[in-house]
Amino acid sequence: MPMPEFVFVDSVSSAQSPVASAASIPEDSALLDAYSRAVTSAVEKVGPAVVHIAVRQQRVSRRPQSSPQEAQGSGSGFAFTPDGFLLTNSHVVSGANEMVVTFPDAQTHKATLIGDDPDSDLAVVRVDVAGQLPFASLGARRPLVVGQLAIAIGNPFGFQHTVTAGVVSALGRSMRSRTGRLIDNVIQTDAALNPGNSGGPLVSSRGEVIGVNTATIMGAQGICFAIGADTAQFVAVRLIRHGRIQRSYIGVAGQDVPIHTRIVRHYSLPVSSGPMVISVEPGSPAQSAGVRERDVIVRLASRSVGGVDDLHRLLTDAVPAESAELTVLRATELLTLSIIPKPRT
Repeated sequence: MPMPEFVFVDSVSSAQSPVASAASIPEDSALLDAYSRAVTSAVEKVGPAVVHIAVRQQRVSRRPQSSPQEAQGSGSGFAFTPDGFLLTNSHVVSGANEMVVTFPDAQTHKATLIGDDPDSDLAVVRVDVAGQLPFASLGARRPLVVGQLAIAIGNPFGFQHTVTAGVVSALGRSMRSRTGRLIDNVIQTDAALNPGNSGGPLVSSRGEVIGVNTATIMGAQGICFAIGADTAQFVAVRLIRHGRIQRSYIGVAGQDVPIHTRIVRHYSLPVSSGPMVISVEPGSPAQSAGVRERDVIVRLASRSVGGVDDLHRLLTDAVPAESAELTVLRATELLTLSIIPKPRT
């Protein structure tokens, strides 16, 4: 079965402003049902932090002796700290020579790139402003569940501050970034995304950012994807500190699964879930170590692994070319393998 072709909701060329603003409608809270109240409340809370990002890039022509050409595009982003740090997608700002950020109140600021991580399709930019900016809370206090309300805010086709709503369609999806690396624990939603939505927030009914909108599938309707908030938070902190992320690599793709209570008790495992290996790359450290599909990873270098994000964090901290113990559950058997992570190039 052929793999679906992912289409990143890319920056929009020659973005146009909305033709006209909607007429003001008198508020009548008595007529609003619970669904409408949830959406409007979330938008009121997060909306002021969502920005439009206009990008200018210099592209080298393929024709010999031709001068570089300027390209323009746009996307979305949102402030996640009050002092001007903004999250967006890597593919929105990668290679930008100039970035201009516009807030919903029409304030415009030039932005600088703090850090870019194409492997997770995330980037952090910053605007220098006096005082505090409106910002959105990154991460949910409660675990996500399939079927819960999901609200996307962004600038599709340059129509600024557009809101669409749907549900969380599935959790634990995997998709490939533009570098070819698998991004794990991706959120699938049917909240409509279009070119220009890239980098905007996916929001819960509580007004918490649960993901960063990133991609759709070409030719499909209602199948859209967002990078989970836990991954975004982890990447953002590293980008602010170091400007980049140095990762080690073992060569597996995984999906979080629960571990049966009897197995947890029998082996006295410190975790009740772990990343199940859904594929092993040929020639990778995992293949050399004997890792198989459907193995569930529970420890790496004597540190507990409760999910894909834990594994990513440990691989970010791991020292390449040093042997480490990898503990996996194979069916009901607990195995310890020796693995040597490699530096990610």
